[in-house]
Amino acid sequence: MKYYQDYVGILNQELAVAMGCTEPIAIAYCASLVKDHLGCLPSKVDVVVSGNIIKNVKSVVVPNTNKRTGIQTAVAIGFLGGDSSAKLEVIANVKQCHIDDLPKFLEQTEISVSPANNDHTLYIEIVGKTSADTVKVVIADSHTHVVLIEKNGTTLFKNNQKVEVVQSSVDKSVLNVANIVQFANNVAIEDVRKPISRQIRYNMAIAKEGISNNYGANIGKTLLKYGNGDVLAYCKALASAASDARMNGCEMPVVINSGSGNQGITCSVPVVAYAEKLGKTEEQLYRALVVSNLITAHIKNSIGKLSAFCGVVIAGVGAGAGICHLDGGTENDIAHTIVNALAIISGVVCDGAKSSCAAKIASSVEAGMLGYYMHKEGDQFVGGEGIVKKGVENTIKAVGTLARVGMCETDKEILHIMMD
Repeated sequence: MKYYQDYVGILNQELAVAMGCTEPIAIAYCASLVKDHLGCLPSKVDVVVSGNIIKNVKSVVVPNTNKRTGIQTAVAIGFLGGDSSAKLEVIANVKQCHIDDLPKFLEQTEISVSPANNDHTLYIEIVGKTSADTVKVVIADSHTHVVLIEKNGTTLFKNNQKVEVVQSSVDKSVLNVANIVQFANNVAIEDVRKPISRQIRYNMAIAKEGISNNYGANIGKTLLKYGNGDVLAYCKALASAASDARMNGCEMPVVINSGSGNQGITCSVPVVAYAEKLGKTEEQLYRALVVSNLITAHIKNSIGKLSAFCGVVIAGVGAGAGICHLDGGTENDIAHTIVNALAIISGVVCDGAKSSCAAKIASSVEAGMLGYYMHKEGDQFVGGEGIVKKGVENTIKAVGTLARVGMCETDKEILHIMMD
């Protein structure tokens, strides 16, 4: 297959490990880099971030902070206990002394936050100051993509390349539904075992934690209690429970997809739960997870990194495609599942990371599976109905345009409402 190594590379790149919601974690990572170059804690900190960062950090609990939320909290814990070498696990090994020092640091350190005035949907600039030194670090376009490190006006590091070029030679534009299905059907399992097995292990562990204990609004536990016990209820409950835990400070890591832990959870946990309920083999599960992860990355690539379009929607579509493959679905079956699911739920807005993300995951998983069930019954949405176009790739492009272009003003208004 022409793009075999590219597809393996995409899975290894996108299925990274993160502890905590990736936006506050990116802020903590940026702060830890500032601390590295200052050599000590700052007395003053200036933070400039894009609107989508503000939106996704405002209400989500930052792990290892005694249930605190917000940009200042993420900055502070990054300075106090962050390990920059761990990147998206930057605060995974914070010590109790750092947590104990957090209230005092927040009280004594002036941390100003202002919105960025640029075109980056993901932008974090942190300037740390002492009486002797000033260090600036800038992250843009991706959660760990450092574009500038500056100390006392001298540039230590600068990178003007686009994030895709810096992070990997893999171009996600090579993704399409036909090739994804062909790859999933033929890939040597050992070539994808590491990222997929880790995703199963980590994401199912946090799902079970969410079901077993109280987190946020307990969406997963509620779905399990009032569900009718069928496989759909079980898939929705486990996926939602993982987000319940993750959005509310659980310190367990997850395997993300396209920069988002909730997307990583949504495109994987329902597929694993479905395989568990129906007694599918390990090989069937791995191939289905290849489908769900790559479909999610494909649609997400069309939409863009952060927007007003809720990312778990496309991950729910990915889960529906993966479940279809798990049941022996062909490329045609998977294409129809994707189109049906996108027609059902596209346009759900992202109003930041918080407890209600778990409920949106439940709705997205249901839409993905309904799209599949519709096709099984011979029913479908066709080109010309709303935003649906003839052909799955044209529909994916239409949804991408809706998210990137059509919802720009929506994103601004959501932020205005949240900050009012």
